[in-house]
Amino acid sequence: MVIENPTKGQFEAEVAKGKTLVDFWASWCGPCRAQAPIAHSLTETTDVKLVKVDVDECGELAAMFGVTGIPTLLCYVDGNLVKKFVGVTSFDELKVAFGL
Repeated sequence: MVIENPTKGQFEAEVAKGKTLVDFWASWCGPCRAQAPIAHSLTETTDVKLVKVDVDECGELAAMFGVTGIPTLLCYVDGNLVKKFVGVTSFDELKVAFGL
């Protein structure tokens, strides 16, 4: 499941349950474009949800989480942030972060 550009309330609801990968990105960012298929592959092969946050569209949400470099990936399990990555992150690193 992929949720794009959520409101603050939607964001909080999505990360509250299960395993959620939050991808802060921008369309003009080359590394973000490289990260996208990795993130999508994780959600297609595991029970991890994907929340994509375009920093140009949702700047307030990005600022709340102190996003200063993209891609920034946040790994949540049942509402708890378990890992943060800045820069392109491999499929295997993401799996390890979620304990898969």
